[in-house]
Amino acid sequence: MADAELLVEVAGAVATVVIHNPARRNAMTAGMWRRLPELLDGLEGDPAVRALVLTGAEGTFCAGADLGDLDDLFDGGDLTLAVAAEERLAAFAKPTVAAVRGACVGGGCQLAVACDLRVAAADARFGVPPARLGLVYPAPTTRRLARLVGPAAAKHLLFTAELIDTERALRIGLVDEVLPPDRLAARVDELTAAVAARSQLSVAAAKEIVDGRADEARIAWWHGQVRASGEAREGVAAVRERRPPRFGWTPG
Repeated sequence: MADAELLVEVAGAVATVVIHNPARRNAMTAGMWRRLPELLDGLEGDPAVRALVLTGAEGTFCAGADLGDLDDLFDGGDLTLAVAAEERLAAFAKPTVAAVRGACVGGGCQLAVACDLRVAAADARFGVPPARLGLVYPAPTTRRLARLVGPAAAKHLLFTAELIDTERALRIGLVDEVLPPDRLAARVDELTAAVAARSQLSVAAAKEIVDGRADEARIAWWHGQVRASGEAREGVAAVRERRPPRFGWTPG
């Protein structure tokens, strides 16, 4: 096993991408940033995968970008490897969950914010440190953070570069749930199992609409898919018959 790599595990309908660079607290190297969009392309195209979990190895989510790759990562302004990976993760067509333990800082926080949901162990810590390093946080990344937590909370994180605990992260909306460390894995399994059991048509449409990527024509297309697929008829029948639904729609 390489010291710095992204590991992929697929169990049933859920794919897990593990950030693995334990010697550097799972810092993302240039090679890892390049690799992430390629992995996501493959997982998005796998019809068996209905949800994706992003997490870190050995009790740490990700301590940020590997500063040994500073020139590769920051000479391009907003056109960096990290931003490209973040944008690909945000555009992933299936639900994404960041499962966070320990440090979630800089590039790690960037990746967590690009996920749809963030579930954290109580020992997690979050921070955005460019002001400590004399760097300008990329504009797409800054805007995504501000949309999630609001302008004031984003400015606090960006201006101070302070680490915040999960209590504050939950209060400002940076995370959705906080669990005891020994409950995190089970809760992520519960959450992804619930998502995987739902109508993938409903889930995919909701993600596009919430993310602002569906125009009127696309929304009309989604409603057409409801009529053509029979998903709603199956859902209603399942409720009436008090049985689990047998949804069959897949992206095509």
